[in-house]
Amino acid sequence: MEKMLKDKVCIITGSGRGIGKAAALLFAREGAKLAITDIDEAPALETVAEIKALGGQAIAVVGDVTAEGYAQRLVKETVEAFGPSLDILVNNAGYTWDGTVHKMTDSQWQAMLDIHISAPFKIIRAAAPYMRDVAAREKQETGRARIRKIINISSVAGLDGNFGQANYSSAKAAVVGLTKTLAREWGPFNILVNCVAFGFIETRLTQAKEKGEIIDREGSQVPIGVPEKIRQMFTLLCPLGRPATPEEAAAGLLMVASPLADYITGEVIRVTGGM
Repeated sequence: MEKMLKDKVCIITGSGRGIGKAAALLFAREGAKLAITDIDEAPALETVAEIKALGGQAIAVVGDVTAEGYAQRLVKETVEAFGPSLDILVNNAGYTWDGTVHKMTDSQWQAMLDIHISAPFKIIRAAAPYMRDVAAREKQETGRARIRKIINISSVAGLDGNFGQANYSSAKAAVVGLTKTLAREWGPFNILVNCVAFGFIETRLTQAKEKGEIIDREGSQVPIGVPEKIRQMFTLLCPLGRPATPEEAAAGLLMVASPLADYITGEVIRVTGGM
């Protein structure tokens, strides 16, 4: 059986860890050529090494997706490595910085908008010459461009809200608007744009906050994880009674990226275990 993503050139942001890494490995097994991104070099290079060990092709483009000029560098290095056409873009990179509205700082608010909605917008814009413009030429020459795909990542928090996450929920809600608008604008060029909204997935960002792991963002020490009491509540709210593994989440992304979803665009697909 032919691999579902054979020779597809794909960018997955935030693919050094968690869902992004699981998706990168799954896409590689299905034949994709991958650009791996992470803010830290070590996990990005580790993912690339694992893909190459599988016999796949991958490069690492290390950097902060919110940094000035990063979107252009990411796309440039991808097409230099794999050719002047981009087939699949997955905007996955992100983190949370929680706080109730009346205590939330401007930095907390803006950081979530920057990572979850501004960065995907800038990467999509940077990719336009290698997605929309290439597709427009194909359409002019042959009457129909081949299918390309953009997958943006939202969350149940963006659809339903979540206590202590006004910044994250607002940004993830904006992702839905970006997705639906782009599906209309780029649909005539056979570029399908969908959004996958995740529920409770077992990753570093949803580990018990009591573990005490922190990251440095915007000059602040940001705690990573979710309080154990909230983790237990999420589990109770899920009919399947457990969080998803990163691999299960990645399978939802593969479904949308694959030919099985070649007539689906402008949709929000929940991967939540029924939450």
